[in-house]
Amino acid sequence: MTERNHAPAQRHHRHHWRRDLVELAALFCAVAVADGIANLVAHGPHGPVLLIASAVALLVTAAFHTWWARRHNSHAPPPGTAPSDPAPGADPASSAAASAPESATATAALWRMRTTVRDEPGSLAAICSALARHRVDILTLQTHPLPEGGTVDEFLLRSPHDLPSSDLSRAVAGAGGHSTWIERADAHDLVDTPTRVLGLATRTALDAAELPLALRQLLGRCTIHSIPATTLSGRPNAGADAPVEGVLEATVMRLRDPSGGAITIERPHLPFTPTEFARARALVELDARLGPRVPRSQDVLTLPEGNEITVRRADGSDLAAARAMHDRCSERTLGLRYHGPVSDADRYLGHLLSPRFGRTLAATTASGKLVALGHLLWDGDETEVALLIEDDWQRRGIGSELLGRLIAMASETGCDSVYAVTQASNTGMVAAMRGLGLPLDYQIEEGTLVITARLDAAPAVSTVAYELPRAHQPYGQQHPR
Repeated sequence: MTERNHAPAQRHHRHHWRRDLVELAALFCAVAVADGIANLVAHGPHGPVLLIASAVALLVTAAFHTWWARRHNSHAPPPGTAPSDPAPGADPASSAAASAPESATATAALWRMRTTVRDEPGSLAAICSALARHRVDILTLQTHPLPEGGTVDEFLLRSPHDLPSSDLSRAVAGAGGHSTWIERADAHDLVDTPTRVLGLATRTALDAAELPLALRQLLGRCTIHSIPATTLSGRPNAGADAPVEGVLEATVMRLRDPSGGAITIERPHLPFTPTEFARARALVELDARLGPRVPRSQDVLTLPEGNEITVRRADGSDLAAARAMHDRCSERTLGLRYHGPVSDADRYLGHLLSPRFGRTLAATTASGKLVALGHLLWDGDETEVALLIEDDWQRRGIGSELLGRLIAMASETGCDSVYAVTQASNTGMVAAMRGLGLPLDYQIEEGTLVITARLDAAPAVSTVAYELPRAHQPYGQQHPR
């Protein structure tokens, strides 16, 4: 196409000097003839004859010029012979895209698919040919070699909307693939794997609480448990002795937790590959090298009565201040929060303040005294929220403020829902959950109330990445510090 478009331009350049020469000669002839005719008409007896002869000469010259122009244009391709060629100055790619049916993109479906193939030449080509026969476009491809032989190929596919997943599975099976797994994908899966892994590593480097979330996003739908090295009573915890190099057992992965204990990852519907195990272990090693870290952003809020409180992230360094707050809280307040013996309340603090198990927000007064804690806890593949407000600071809106920020964090991390465990008599917690304006589900068992808020129905929350979300500001004044 390119050569055909440029060939006329080359011929035009080659014949350009001939046309200029003819036109220049014709011009000189016309001037000379006109001058001679003018002299003859003015001084000779045959003036009318000369005028007629001049008109004939001009007509012949014009006819010759017309013939020459037509002969020159005959070298160019006739118009309309190549309707698919782009217009001059147009982008060929955009022209081709414009000519394609617009409905093809609108009706396409994205799929993530994994299949195991023999590790021999031509096996991948057979899979690709089978997909091409069904008009399936392969957007990305990753290969995961297996130690026992064979390869797990992971595809991101774009197929016609009316092509069911069962037809894809049968086509792949007919081409030699087995243990095929397929599920719907979305636009987020279009990010290439190196870019996605680097983004997860950045999040982990900025916040230790991001490690479980980064592992979940790296490995897809899975359940992650952090097992402490010791129980609340101080005895060694079973299953917390993972080796440094980790353990991979088909659908279970065990890694040593840098903060002590182990991290277990389960994905029953799809076995892990050695490549995934290496990536997960690299994230855990990065977390271990960087040590404890929590973003230090904080907000100063003005309460209705004029007092100021500071809301910030909390970690293990706040353990002493949290214990002092426990000492100032009444037994009823501690009982509503921990649902167990009040004497054991201090044992939970080390677990709650660890970034490995979630995120904690602390509210402190102008003098630095800690008066409230809000927890967002990773509970396997679920997420729990919990609040503890010192008695003298209750009913001032602090709990609603902390809860709103925790919900914004949960939404930012992609959680579909969060739940709170309390007692039916805890009217403050119930009111705070209802104040979120989210769909709520209630479940009561023997006086224990479980309230689940569905975040998939929540409006989009605008947050700044890796900083304290600034959501739900009921106090009128807020001064970032």
